[in-house]
Amino acid sequence: MTRAPGRRPYGVRSAPYAFLVPAAVLFLLFFALPIGYALHLSFRRTRVRGLGLGKGARDEIWAGLANYTDALSDSELLHGTLRILGYGLIVVPVMLGLALLFALLLDTDRLRLRGFSRLAIFLPYAIPGVVAALMWGFLYLPDVSPFHFLLDKAGLPRPDLLDGGPLYLALANIAVWGGTGFNMIVIYTSLRAIPAEIFEAARLDGCSQLQIALRIKIPMVAPSLVLTFFFSVIATLQVFSEPTTLKPLTNSLSTTWSPLMKVYQDAFVNNDIHAAAAQAVIIALATLALSFGFLKAANSRTKRGESR
Repeated sequence: MTRAPGRRPYGVRSAPYAFLVPAAVLFLLFFALPIGYALHLSFRRTRVRGLGLGKGARDEIWAGLANYTDALSDSELLHGTLRILGYGLIVVPVMLGLALLFALLLDTDRLRLRGFSRLAIFLPYAIPGVVAALMWGFLYLPDVSPFHFLLDKAGLPRPDLLDGGPLYLALANIAVWGGTGFNMIVIYTSLRAIPAEIFEAARLDGCSQLQIALRIKIPMVAPSLVLTFFFSVIATLQVFSEPTTLKPLTNSLSTTWSPLMKVYQDAFVNNDIHAAAAQAVIIALATLALSFGFLKAANSRTKRGESR
């Protein structure tokens, strides 16, 4: 049997759309609708009549931009943002620096047990953040930490990492320990994609391993460094599980230590879901603005480099 030219079998034209339906439904249910509902809540407010008891004593009214005005003038949210900025200034450079260093070391030909080393560096990323925070919290507590026991036996001072300024280092250590492996894999994959002929030509020209790393490898994996920096900034702005998990272990962590902890406190403790929705929208917009601005700056710099 022959098929008439130009005619497609029945259902071929609609097949791509049928394959897209499950993804579109999941996108609408778990992404678009929650965002739309959060926006709806952020423009409303609960009005209480009298003591707020009985039927009809509470109802929702249109609040306009009042929730956003209150959020932007909230000192706790501002202080939480400043704490996160200080936390990010520690986490992002250290984590990306270690990830780049490990990726460069794994890419050398003289390294032995490359597979085991790669797995050992990546393995902390597979551990859930809550479990990692509990494990490190146990190691931080002076009364139960084996490190503090060894320092005490050696007659050395035992620092309390869960109090005061060292708290930032304690939280940053958890993030660096867990996130370095993922960023290292991204950078290492880019390094392995570089043609070997480039390195051979550099060696014939007399370049050392350090010169190859600084002048060839790092510039060629710059897009991966931009990507990992982008992911790291977003993860820093959304930090929640680590300080929440460590909070029962120290009085230095407040319930509003980070912006997302402030959102959780207002939504589920203070029962002010409308204020929490406005704060969540502001955090999302700030993250989007920072990400878009950084990507635009990185793209413009890349274009200027290509034009030269």
